[in-house]
Amino acid sequence: MAQWDALVDAALARLASRSLLRATRPIALAPPPAPPETFPGPGPWDRAAVEIRLDRATLHQWLAEGGEASGQEEEVDEKLILFSGNDYMGLSSHPAIRNAAVKAAEEYGMGPRGSALICGYTTYHKMVEESLAELKKKEDCLLCPTGFSANMAVMTALGNISSLLAAGRKPAEDERIAVFSDALNHASIIDGIRLVERQQEVVAFVYKHCDMSHLEFLLLFSMDGDFAPLPELVKLRRKYGFLLVIDDAHGTLVCGENGGGAPELFECENEIDISVGTLSKAAGCQGGFIACSTRWKRLIQSRGRSFIFSTALPVPVVASVYAALYVSRKEGWRRSLIWRHVQYFASLTKLNITSPIISIVVGSEKAALRAGRDMLRSGFHVTPIRPPTVPPNSCRLRITLSASHSSDDIKRLVDALTPWLPHKHDVQIYSVASKL
Repeated sequence: MAQWDALVDAALARLASRSLLRATRPIALAPPPAPPETFPGPGPWDRAAVEIRLDRATLHQWLAEGGEASGQEEEVDEKLILFSGNDYMGLSSHPAIRNAAVKAAEEYGMGPRGSALICGYTTYHKMVEESLAELKKKEDCLLCPTGFSANMAVMTALGNISSLLAAGRKPAEDERIAVFSDALNHASIIDGIRLVERQQEVVAFVYKHCDMSHLEFLLLFSMDGDFAPLPELVKLRRKYGFLLVIDDAHGTLVCGENGGGAPELFECENEIDISVGTLSKAAGCQGGFIACSTRWKRLIQSRGRSFIFSTALPVPVVASVYAALYVSRKEGWRRSLIWRHVQYFASLTKLNITSPIISIVVGSEKAALRAGRDMLRSGFHVTPIRPPTVPPNSCRLRITLSASHSSDDIKRLVDALTPWLPHKHDVQIYSVASKL
């Protein structure tokens, strides 16, 4: 939007006048070979994404957690089905992703080791940025070491606008940027806001989770993976002209016909100013990214400290990401399968779930630990989530569904979950915690 473009341009001009604008200089690597092989349906490699094994010592430690150890070591199968990972598309074990990483490692090792602004940025990194920009319908993209560092970089760069325009002094309160943040935003967003708030560069306002009335009042997602109410946010953006920044960590590659995420699903891609995401969830790899305009990219790579002072992603990881993005485009059946799994889980449990992230709230920490042990004894890796990750007495089992799961996996999981599923009088509490 025009007023934000003007602010960023002014900040960039101030940086240029002080010779502080930074840019990446890609080290040239040979382009990847022909596009990787893709498949019309699941293969045996998909099971590797969800079939895991724990050693006996770890199993015994987990079963003893919570102080209810019997003194005798239980006989529990060491083989488990993983229902607590974030590999929604099941790409982490895909042959194309494996082969891309292996070939890159054979040719380049880990690649040049250094920050992206020094020597760690290569033509592979540039290709991934271009692919992500296209996926997110944005002019440009900045690849980051993690999703956490991506959010931190956005926040620090945003706060720097106030300082740069204040010309050598601390910005007055009415010169600081106002940041409006959902109460259940991810820790990386919260930490980034706290940092720039302490530096007196922003003024932060926290609105009730997904409460657009509260947000509008102030103007005038998180463990549960809620969808932000994007259509309502877009309406408020048009009305008040604020910069709309979203973290689409769980939606990227999962939502939308092309995997463009929540903005594609809600048909508002052009209304999102900056889209932050991760490559360690549905992409099955590692890293984070910031899809934005070129002017915002120039500012973030010049002032986003978590980007500037971090070593760039290794070339084999970047090569695997590039392959994962290609496979995601070609194997759209994986997205369809995830959502069929969501519908199947809902039909078996009669719960109103809307995403592959499902939180079963069980209450106390003691109950959560007991539920986790029950899942372990039933052959499932489902981690109990406890404070400080969630508030006291809202402990839960957090379940994630993947394209690599089978219908039988889900049926057996639901059978094991039955004692812990909410009763009818608990549905209102549950529905708040289970939306994506």
